[in-house]
Parts: sequence; C-alpha cells; structure tokens
Amino acid sequence: MSRIHEALKRAQEERALTLQVNPDAPKESARVETSGGDLAPVAATGIHVHTSVIAPPSSDYLQFDEIKAHCSHPRWRPDPKENVFSNSDQTHLGAEQFRTLRSRLYQLRGGQSLRTLLVTSSLPAEGKTFVANNLAQAFVRQPDCRVLLIDADLRCSRLHAPMGAPSAPGLTDYLRGNADEMAIIQQGQDGNLCFISGGTEMKDPSELLSNGRLKVFLERVKPAFDWVIVDSPPCLPVADANGLADLSDGVLLVVRAGSTPSEAAQRACQEMRSKNVVGIVLNAVDEKDSPSGYYGHYGYSRDQNASG
Repeated sequence: MSRIHEALKRAQEERALTLQVNPDAPKESARVETSGGDLAPVAATGIHVHTSVIAPPSSDYLQFDEIKAHCSHPRWRPDPKENVFSNSDQTHLGAEQFRTLRSRLYQLRGGQSLRTLLVTSSLPAEGKTFVANNLAQAFVRQPDCRVLLIDADLRCSRLHAPMGAPSAPGLTDYLRGNADEMAIIQQGQDGNLCFISGGTEMKDPSELLSNGRLKVFLERVKPAFDWVIVDSPPCLPVADANGLADLSDGVLLVVRAGSTPSEAAQRACQEMRSKNVVGIVLNAVDEKDSPSGYYGHYGYSRDQNASG
C-alpha cells in the first residue's frame, strides 16, 4: 500500500503545481485499483495506479513480420479426415459451410469489435476443436488474412493432432515462464496461419490461465493478426471457458446435432449470457437437414465423431 500512497502523493503534488501554473485547469478523477480489485476515486491528474499485471504499451506490440521471422517453423502434416479444406470428398459441403460461417462473422465485425474469437461447447465431444481448426483454415484462405489459432483447452489439449503439429512447447510452457513468445508460436505451412499448441501437460490449468500472462500476451499479439481463434474447454464441466471469454471479443458456442442434451445447451447459454455470444454452430448435421441458410448456424455431415 505504501507505493499507492506514494503515487497518490506525487499525483497531488503535480496537480497542485499544475493549478499554480494554470488555475483554470480542469479537475480530473482517477481510479486506483488495489490488489484486491477495490476501486477508490481520488483527485489526481488522470493517472491509473495498478498493483496487478499491466499490459505493455503500444510500442511493445508484436509485428507479424517479426513473428514470422522468429517463430518456430516445424513441418505440419494435417489430418485430411479432420480438415475439410484438404479432403476432396468433403470439400463441397464442409468447406462451403465454413466459408458461410466466415462471411457471417465478417458481417458481425462490421458492427462491433471482433478480432479474438473463443470457440467452446457445453460438454466434451461436441466438435469445438474441429470447428476452431477449420474456421481458421477458412479465414487464412483469404488473401493476406493473418490468423492465430490457439489451443487453450489445457485439460485435454489435442488441437495439434488434426494440425499435424508438435504438441510442445506451447501455451502452458509460456504461462509458466518456461518458454518465450517466439518459441511457442508455430508456422508450419504456406500462408499466414500461426498456431500455438496446448504445450506440456500441467496439473494446474485454471491457475495458469488466470495468472495474467495470457492477457498480456493477447494484448501484444492481437494487432499482428486479423483473427485470433481460441479453442477452449467446455463451459459446463469447468470454469476455464468463462475466464477465457473475458479475454475475447466474441464467443461461438458449438452444439452437436442429435447428441447435445437440450438442457445442457440451455445451461451453456445461461453460463455465457454475460459474454458476447456471436453465434451457435450446429455441428454434425445430416445434409438433408442442414440449416445452412439460418443465420449463425453451421451444418456439416460427418461419419466420424467430431473433435473437441
């Protein structure tokens, strides 16, 4: 607390000096945030004093060319069964549906800030990882579109599998301070898609996701990309998705047709009611029943179980 009092004392002295030089200077109000999150109004010069993690200044933002030059470059071997854009048998239906979803997200972006997109579901095995992966692939197929795909499902990290990418180092390694930003960002194919895997398996995923390092990382990296897509854990079994949603501009909720219980889907919507849910993605729909014309939904028929 002594540092806060010292900061306030300096602010008051600066304000007094300003008023001596310019008596007509407007009085401003600042907020002081303690480590417990309490806010107290004080007379100051518009400064904010924080004892929590502070985001880096704009001059410290990462640039895409810098990331591309210094990140790791493993060779990815995507699984064609999980990537609709690389499987000729599925391209016509699956790829077109993801293009439709992409277009609708761009329409939503026209009316709101929408760069970081969280993909979650109510329960496991509804297809959120499948959707996150293929949505990223749909975006990056546009000229000059830069996409970062992040596996933040640290309890069951598997996005690296359909990507055919190394599983570590990844997000957990960065959050624990064992790897820097460039070590965890991968670019393993032509184009502008970058990927961060889940990383080394850890026993404390909730604590890692809430330690403040992910927030700082996203603030540093977001300006370099047109879209940042985050695959999260399901929102009902654990609280991780709720916290990740606070770091995202919008949420896509994945529901598996004929599988997700209606009460689970309703509970998921209630869980995310205070977040910016931008759409519901209906996964594993038979082609004859596909609601492809319905705004905010996605239909795709698959024989395999959806990832996620």
